[in-house]
Amino acid sequence: MHRYLRAIGFSNVTKREQLQDLIQEVVVNTISKNQKKKKNKEYYASMDFMADDDDQVYAELCLDFATGAGICVRGQIDEKNTFLYEYYFPYLRGRHISSYEDVTIERHAEKESYAGVCDDIKVGVSLIFYLQNMIPYKRLKAWKQLPVKGTSLIISGLSVSGTIMMPINKNEQEKRKVKKASNERNQLLAQARMGDEDAIESLTLEDMDTYTTISRKIQKEDVFSLVDTYFMPYGVECDQYSILGEIMEYHQEENCITKEEIVFMTIECNELTFEVCINKLDLYGEPAVGRRFKGVVWLQGFINFPINHS
Repeated sequence: MHRYLRAIGFSNVTKREQLQDLIQEVVVNTISKNQKKKKNKEYYASMDFMADDDDQVYAELCLDFATGAGICVRGQIDEKNTFLYEYYFPYLRGRHISSYEDVTIERHAEKESYAGVCDDIKVGVSLIFYLQNMIPYKRLKAWKQLPVKGTSLIISGLSVSGTIMMPINKNEQEKRKVKKASNERNQLLAQARMGDEDAIESLTLEDMDTYTTISRKIQKEDVFSLVDTYFMPYGVECDQYSILGEIMEYHQEENCITKEEIVFMTIECNELTFEVCINKLDLYGEPAVGRRFKGVVWLQGFINFPINHS
């Protein structure tokens, strides 16, 4: 059972038989909706497939159970035009472009799925995510059109445990000061990546000053009153992160099957904007614009390939 199924409103799916029924629901509804070429108000269905150099046809069937959140089933189509199921995963389609940096993609060892790596200097760590749109990537690979320049990346995250926290009180002058310092640091990071020794030295001294300041203040203040946002790797799985970010917007929807409430939030974290969804049962506190979300997310990514390559 996929751990993040509950994030999209399937906390009651605990048995293998229930999971098989759910997968069957995705496959049947996706194929029927695409054959009829229409979408009803409960389901958004999409189907994509491609053939590789070995004439193996890969298929990807996606079905929403709330706006932008659903289950993707992947497999192959045999010579009899029958869909052969391989695996599934829950997804959340993001709405905001998170990065324009180049992305490196690698295949997972266990199955035909892929991880992406994006080095965005704003975040401070390499973003490793689960690739949502595998078929377009495999199609470009089969056409020998990789690597592709000029892509953009839409990041999203599923969470099964989160807390709402109050914001740090800052006036407009303090916000402008933080923004200016962040821009200057990003410039230094870009220069340091190109081998500028002065930039490396400046960043080292800045980190030492920050460490000294926090070590002094932490004795009297709470850590979350000093740290506004963070984005850190979590656990042993490379695409899971512990985040603390500001809520820019939010809304709630019901899973159309289970009627469980799902909370959708647009988060700004380390100058990175992305969507997060979580089951309301797993969220401690009441979300509001300006408050902060703290939790662990499974990071997913959708790569927008240039039109002339898609």
